[in-house]
Amino acid sequence: MVQKYQSPVRVYKHPFELIMAAYERRFPTCPLIPMFVDSDTVNEFKSEDGAIHVIERRCKLDIDAPRLLKKIAGVDYVYFIQKNSLNSRERTLHIEARNETFSNRVIINEHCCYSVHPENEDWTCFEQSASLDIKSFFGFESTVEKIAMKQYTSNIKKGKEIIEYYLRQLEEEGITFVPRWTPPSLAPSSEMSSSCKKPAAPLAVVVPDPALKEGLSSEPLSTPSGVPEPAVGTPDDKLDADYIKRYLGDLTPLQESCLIRLRQWLQETHKGKIPKDEHILRFLRARDFNIDKARETLCQSLTWRKQHQVDYILDTWQPPQVLQDYYAGGWHHHDKDGRPLYVLRLGQMDTKGLVRALGEEALLRYVLSINEEGLRRCEENTKVFGRPISSWTCLVDLEGLNMRHLWRPGVKALLRIIEVVEANYPETLGRLLILRAPRVFPVLWTLVSPFIDDNTRRKFLIYAGNDYQGPGGLLDYIDKEIIPDFLSGECMCEVPEGGLVPKSLYRTAEELENEDLKLWTETIYQSASVFKGAPHEILVQIVDASSVITWDFDVCKGDIVFNIYHSKRSPQPPKKDSLGAHSITSPGGNNAQLIDRIWQLGRDYSMVESPLICKEGESVQGSHVTRWPGFYILQWKFHSMPACAATSLPRMDDVLASLQVSSHKCKVMYYTEVIGSEDFRGSMTSLESSHSGFSQLSAATTSSSQSYSSSMVSR
Repeated sequence: MVQKYQSPVRVYKHPFELIMAAYERRFPTCPLIPMFVDSDTVNEFKSEDGAIHVIERRCKLDIDAPRLLKKIAGVDYVYFIQKNSLNSRERTLHIEARNETFSNRVIINEHCCYSVHPENEDWTCFEQSASLDIKSFFGFESTVEKIAMKQYTSNIKKGKEIIEYYLRQLEEEGITFVPRWTPPSLAPSSEMSSSCKKPAAPLAVVVPDPALKEGLSSEPLSTPSGVPEPAVGTPDDKLDADYIKRYLGDLTPLQESCLIRLRQWLQETHKGKIPKDEHILRFLRARDFNIDKARETLCQSLTWRKQHQVDYILDTWQPPQVLQDYYAGGWHHHDKDGRPLYVLRLGQMDTKGLVRALGEEALLRYVLSINEEGLRRCEENTKVFGRPISSWTCLVDLEGLNMRHLWRPGVKALLRIIEVVEANYPETLGRLLILRAPRVFPVLWTLVSPFIDDNTRRKFLIYAGNDYQGPGGLLDYIDKEIIPDFLSGECMCEVPEGGLVPKSLYRTAEELENEDLKLWTETIYQSASVFKGAPHEILVQIVDASSVITWDFDVCKGDIVFNIYHSKRSPQPPKKDSLGAHSITSPGGNNAQLIDRIWQLGRDYSMVESPLICKEGESVQGSHVTRWPGFYILQWKFHSMPACAATSLPRMDDVLASLQVSSHKCKVMYYTEVIGSEDFRGSMTSLESSHSGFSQLSAATTSSSQSYSSSMVSR
């Protein structure tokens, strides 16, 4: 298996030329990297004008590996070839490194780049990527992989420290500015070309301190708390290292790499509709930074959010009055770590009455709205406290809990809520304080705990009786001033007290079933199954030429091919069609075919867009400006894996993907809309389905502008 690494963008608030002067001091050896023993120049090239300088070095490394492993391998040192390509005209340095030792058994490739910051020419950006592929190593492949990754991550951490060390060294020598490269005809003297071995010394110019402060110490935009944010315009829509530390927390280099790689994949497959970085990070943490597992659960969650319009629940759904009066829970200040604090007086709540009066789905939707509000409060507290806050604390008071709370339909509703929340809001619970647990609590805990993730269970703190008032109790986590009055505190808590729901508000099973159906079918999206040999097709009739057909669909299962056709005559709709032009019989997984088998492409209908192959998990938005009136057919067709070509074998990823598509069945969730050309402002701008764009979670984040631009909803 190939191990990959991708760094965030690191920003040095120093000019490119000064950074290069510091970088050159790492050679021929660097005392800050003990494993870097020596380096020899094996090849060097300089352009006539001095703008291009390419130097190739053979680097000698003393890898910290067990002596037995070195003896078996028959080497004491490992050699790497490093090629540095400096372009002083473009102000870039590209570094390529590969292993020379054991190159037939282990393949290591690294690429680093220093470049000028796109928004501030006096700053320098740095980023790197690497890959490790161990084909064979005397049966010690796993050990070698661990050693290699450990050494590499250790050196990554030292990278910024090394540059800053040599910058300080230059400053102590009075070198605080290095002039930019100029063509030889404009150079003041011929000595310019003699500065290749150590460019800082002959080119250095001492700048007085006042000038340094004015010219080099400009700060980026600040947050309300005064903490500087990363500068606007980090290149290529990548994350900034300072932004990660400020808004996402301290991550290891490999964790940063997982976040960046998953984010890049989402940008490629979910065009303009990716969630915020902190939400992506939650799914990675929940899966121990296993990218494949995190990607699978995150894509499922994105589809779920879109289908049920969870993004807009806070703006479009008003909780029934019964919930406002009898649901004994609410937000109450924050804990000592700055996390939003939610108080739930479960023991005072009539769960049976709420289920009988509202139904399971209404309770679930209310809990989802609480979670959405929690995400919003975490983001606000991150700004207020100047540190990453991605989860909240829940305080559950169980005084009053008894056997009536173990009513079977109520427990069933609770388990359903836990299942949905665990799947779609991972790592959002920072701590759960359970107070005044009665004797009946172990029974409830036995029923509920198997459905709670192990990581979540470790965040539970359970107190019986008044134990929460002693050492290690509530005061360790919540300031005395905000402890609620019903817990012997001094703060008046506005959380409703709950109480019994009047039986006059109870509803029949039929009424609750209809209400539940209404809650979870309020969606603009349709679902369809796509079978091998049986595509799904919908018909769009266009009266006025130059109209715009827009679409938004997710590939929930399998791989499909998306086509658009035009016909002058209307296809014969299937007999089961009950919803008119779109040939949809129900919102469930169905299949409708419109193109008659006797029709011939080019005679009866024509293709107006090139076929688009869409992989499982991709989210696709697009539009087509119609040239003629008539009938347009949007088609989703099963994508068969290509047969082995004569010149190439199928990729392993493709083979595995084909095996995962069971029974030759795919599934898509889609929405289409026809917009007049005068109302259409750019691709998908007016499409109502842009509401699927993870509105709250993908709106402008507090990251550097690259996150802002990529996460904005197309509205």
